[in-house]
Amino acid sequence: MKNFHRIRFGLLSLALLVPALCISQEKFIEMKKTDEFRHQLGQATKQVSSVTSNFIQEKNLSVISEKIISKGNFLFKKEKKLRWEYTDPFTYLIIFRDDKIFIKDETKANQFDVHSNKLFAEINRIMIGSIQGTLLSDDKNFKPAYFESSRNFLVKLKPVLPGLKQFLDEIWIYFDKLDYTVSRLEMRESSGDYTKIDFLEKKLNEPIPDEKFNFK
Repeated sequence: MKNFHRIRFGLLSLALLVPALCISQEKFIEMKKTDEFRHQLGQATKQVSSVTSNFIQEKNLSVISEKIISKGNFLFKKEKKLRWEYTDPFTYLIIFRDDKIFIKDETKANQFDVHSNKLFAEINRIMIGSIQGTLLSDDKNFKPAYFESSRNFLVKLKPVLPGLKQFLDEIWIYFDKLDYTVSRLEMRESSGDYTKIDFLEKKLNEPIPDEKFNFK
């Protein structure tokens, strides 16, 4: 029975990885009209009040030979509300609301201020900045490089400040050319480890109850 569940999860992970493989196989070239892209992105993100999406996350660690695959649901709602709910192969919940973080696993729950943890503060800022497009204009912290394929725009952000360089080498943000929403987020660490998050079945501007971002 355990082997059956492993095979089932393996096949499900493979099916969910198909969109990720498509992005990986795309040919990207240097973007020519960067100002036009930034303007269009800014206009598009102004129209987005909420995002509902499934996601699949692939984490690569140098100390482990196999990739760590997990999946779940993602919610975003203006202003500054994020909900990450991992459902497979474990249950784990992270809620960012304003400047607070709530984390709950199968055994315990914790709540703390985002400013008390620099890494969480940066993750919160990166995620919201990616969705709203504001991260691209953060010249104080990042140096951007722009690319595009037939289906996606790609922005590579190189950290400028020494504090960020300690745990981040680059952030890669893929934007769908159809609606300028984030289709993939990659966080590449200085150690060579990296995390890829692919957003699937996205829905924009659908009502999301505030209760989804409650801490309990």
